[in-house]
Amino acid sequence: MAITVKNFIKLANFYNQMAMMMSAICVEKGGIAIENYVGRFFAADTLEFVAEYGRRLMASGSKSIPADVVAVIKKFEEEYKKIQNLTTPTQKPIYEMTLEEFERVMNI
Repeated sequence: MAITVKNFIKLANFYNQMAMMMSAICVEKGGIAIENYVGRFFAADTLEFVAEYGRRLMASGSKSIPADVVAVIKKFEEEYKKIQNLTTPTQKPIYEMTLEEFERVMNI
């Protein structure tokens, strides 16, 4: 996927629609708090992806990024910082791990 403003807007819209759907699900399930909804981990991973995409878009040096898109990118980065402890940890592929790292991951 080419890093473009158009693609960022699509990703941002997807995340916003997903967040709205999650809120509706929480209401429908009896008003559970969003902090207790199991889908919050997927939402955190998605937000991480969108924030990173925005960061890379800014780093690409494109002069044609509208000011309102820059503001949205900054907003996503701020939101991500608040929930980054919910994201799935990144792991090295097994073939790149040291023996100690492998043992730790496998609980040996």
